[in-house]
Amino acid sequence: MAPGGLFWWIGAGVLIVLELLSGTFYLLMIALGCVAAAVAHIAGAAADVQFAVAAIVALAAVLLLRRSGFGRRIRKEASRNPDVNLDIGQTLSVPTWHERRARVNYRGAEWDVELAPGEPEDAQTYEITELRGSCLVVAARQPTASNTARL
Repeated sequence: MAPGGLFWWIGAGVLIVLELLSGTFYLLMIALGCVAAAVAHIAGAAADVQFAVAAIVALAAVLLLRRSGFGRRIRKEASRNPDVNLDIGQTLSVPTWHERRARVNYRGAEWDVELAPGEPEDAQTYEITELRGSCLVVAARQPTASNTARL
């Protein structure tokens, strides 16, 4: 294999390793372009044709990825994302409300609590839906099927 072909294989390998570290598929699509250029080199294509093949294949692969569901991952805002903030989804009890705000003891500390818009003040249990600084935004917890069966 000539050094020109080795360039494409090394480039594809580096891009695949970087892809494994980043967690997106875009670098993998560009690595596909490098593999296509390496195949073009093996077929005897000139250097300018190899670069054109790499660019066209990588561009087509990226565009196909963008159109697929994998390329359009919608990220939640960190203040509402349970993968970032482990308090999201946890439950707590709020004994009294004052103008849709309260102070409660949660995880061994006093927290400000705010009721989410449209939520009732008479629920027994609330679920944390968002964290704004040191303020927990809560919504009334919907009873599960096992909870309603016991009532």
